[in-house]
Amino acid sequence: MTNEEYQKAVDWLFVQAPNYQIDGEKAYKPGLDNITRLCAFFDNPQDKIKCIHIGGTNGKGSTSNMLASVLQESGYRIGLYNSPHLIDFTERIKINGKNCDKEFVFQFIQKLKTLPEDILPSFFEFTTIMAFEYFYQKKVDFAIIEVGLGGRLDSTNIIKPLISAITNAQLDHQNILGNTIEEIAFEKAGIIKPNIPIVSGEENEVVKNIFKAKAAKENTHFIDATLVKTGLNSDLKGNYQKKNIRVVLALVDELKKLDLKISDEHVEQGLLNVHDNTGFIGRWFEFSQNPLTICDTAHNQAGLELVFSQLNSIPKYKHVVLGFVNDKKIDDVMTLLPENSAFYFAKPAINRGRHPEEYEDLLINSKIIYKIFDSVQEAYLSAKQQATAEDLIFIGGSNFVVGEFLEKNLTDIK
Repeated sequence: MTNEEYQKAVDWLFVQAPNYQIDGEKAYKPGLDNITRLCAFFDNPQDKIKCIHIGGTNGKGSTSNMLASVLQESGYRIGLYNSPHLIDFTERIKINGKNCDKEFVFQFIQKLKTLPEDILPSFFEFTTIMAFEYFYQKKVDFAIIEVGLGGRLDSTNIIKPLISAITNAQLDHQNILGNTIEEIAFEKAGIIKPNIPIVSGEENEVVKNIFKAKAAKENTHFIDATLVKTGLNSDLKGNYQKKNIRVVLALVDELKKLDLKISDEHVEQGLLNVHDNTGFIGRWFEFSQNPLTICDTAHNQAGLELVFSQLNSIPKYKHVVLGFVNDKKIDDVMTLLPENSAFYFAKPAINRGRHPEEYEDLLINSKIIYKIFDSVQEAYLSAKQQATAEDLIFIGGSNFVVGEFLEKNLTDIK
């Protein structure tokens, strides 16, 4: 297999199956019928691996990678399924921090081309069964599976995990999951299953009670991670990671009850070596120091509020590169923008990307200093040109903005 053949196969996958990341709501296929038939076609590999299920609006990627790092430090072989990818498709499926083998991806896509005509999976369903099969073939000790979107109807919800976690439920993807926090919490709670412990990182009592009620209905143990006391830190530097660390520690406590050998030192070292162990980037990622350049994939109101608050705590003049997709409520974001900043707005280079000219009236009303660019790279280079060594550059607003930035500028990615 050549690189050209691999890329052609992956391109086929993107074109063949509707992809939510690119095409939005029309690509979303709720329900488990498709994934059930798809898994059956491959002899149900998800039933042959031990899984841990991680859902939530914000923090599920960080939580799953921190847990993977802790378990790797403990000597276990860990499969990790995350989405979306930032640069290369193989980032979605990893074992002990190493991206999925491209030869496997190529060969698996050839098998997908032989599916019966009545199975019409989405892109995410294709990648989900690919992860299950890869982890089964490679004989992982445990597979950490991140929910794609929602929970109840997400294709990852076909698994029967050892334990599950929901980091939180916050307003995001309202066009699909519901317009209220209660409706979204109901969807997230859909991963809670009978007699499978559920860890919750939720601080909102209304949402927490929805999770508790579902746990009670399913006769399963509910663990409130917000009660965990810890002074442990991670190499993931966002202030918001403190919340995710508590979820990880609660998960570890429950896994120890299943006879996993995890020492305090494994936990401490795992949290401090997430990037080295898993290759995880994009969350308060310090790209460079001169000037200080940070990118973060926070992309909804709750996530951006935390990130912008942390930016405000840094006494530097800021050059903020932002871009958004078309289902985000940008007027809500405008009220959160960091102070003492110049802004550089650009359209992410995907179908769902929204050109800043479409919301320029909001920019004008916000009375901020801003410029509009045709690409993320142009916006970043302009910010870099304007910034002094004492300033700060921030890149974010969307996974795709960060992905574009890193693809163009990061030469050393694990």
